[in-house]
Amino acid sequence: MDKYRDSTRVNNAVPEVFDDPLITLPNPDSHAMSIRATALVFADPASTRLLEYIERIAPSDATVLIIGETGTGKELAARQVHTLSHRREKPFIAVNCGAISESLVESELFGHERGAFTGALNKRVGWFEAANGGTLFLDEIGDLPLSAQVKILRVLQEREVVRLGSSAAIPISVRLIAATNINLLEAVEAGRFREDLYHRLKVASLNLLPLRERPGDILPLVWHFMERYGERLKLTRVELCADAEYELLNYAWPGNIRELENVIHHALLIFRNGKITAPDLHLNPNFVVKHNNNNATQSANPSALKALENALTALYEHSPSNLFEKIEETIIRTAYAHCENNQVQTGYLLGISRNILRHKLKRYGYLT
Repeated sequence: MDKYRDSTRVNNAVPEVFDDPLITLPNPDSHAMSIRATALVFADPASTRLLEYIERIAPSDATVLIIGETGTGKELAARQVHTLSHRREKPFIAVNCGAISESLVESELFGHERGAFTGALNKRVGWFEAANGGTLFLDEIGDLPLSAQVKILRVLQEREVVRLGSSAAIPISVRLIAATNINLLEAVEAGRFREDLYHRLKVASLNLLPLRERPGDILPLVWHFMERYGERLKLTRVELCADAEYELLNYAWPGNIRELENVIHHALLIFRNGKITAPDLHLNPNFVVKHNNNNATQSANPSALKALENALTALYEHSPSNLFEKIEETIIRTAYAHCENNQVQTGYLLGISRNILRHKLKRYGYLT
């Protein structure tokens, strides 16, 4: 876990304290060319519920299937399951099944003895053995050939592996977490994935939503990447302007967290005068979420708007002092309560930046 402290030294737009749980890859800077997400935050209500579910399933040894688009943080979610389990002191090994050639996949997963095939000059321990006692994470498991799927199912059932070129079974204790960005049920129906393995993997299932469906995570991730890359670039002051914040919250993020990281990194390379503005983000206009402001009133609840108008009219007739301030405080207070005191979500709901929201919450005594 990570936490932001007083961050005025790098970014005076970052909140003084960021308490939302954040996890990152080990040595995230070494993954610069990867499509993997290097950070995952649990700020949005949907992400908070996901973290609560992870905390419930992690202590068990149940296999887990993580479903999500590329760049949503599937490996990070798997690492969180491992970290919260009794296997936390044992190895966590991540394998990208899509990056292994079909001719080598069984050797990579289960190992081989010397002379097992042409080129096998020495024996090799497979990933299942290497993860013994810990957790094995198989990303893009839908890319595995059927022959390897059969053997994985056998390993899960028998709790032992047999290296290629050997007849001796090696007992293992491994928790398997698999991930996919494809619909495995469709792959089952098409005959590309074994149905029995699918059900064996899906004892517990994590649905990692795309970033566009958990908007409350966007700004905390932005602040994290601003802090990380700001330190690397030795920046002393960076401010995220309101127009940039608006664009970040109204973008579809087809590349998810990895795309967000690249956008912030690039913005910090080209911004001027200590401020990141909307043009610095260079977002693809094809993925900007369009809002029809002309229909905003029509899409709102008519009865609720009428009730609000009546309440305001009653207030106008009595004309209390500091009327606008009292109305604004009521809006802030009720929105903050509606969002369960989540500042990011409240700001998103009201269409204001978190900095403005924090200022008003402090002004009205809801923050110290």
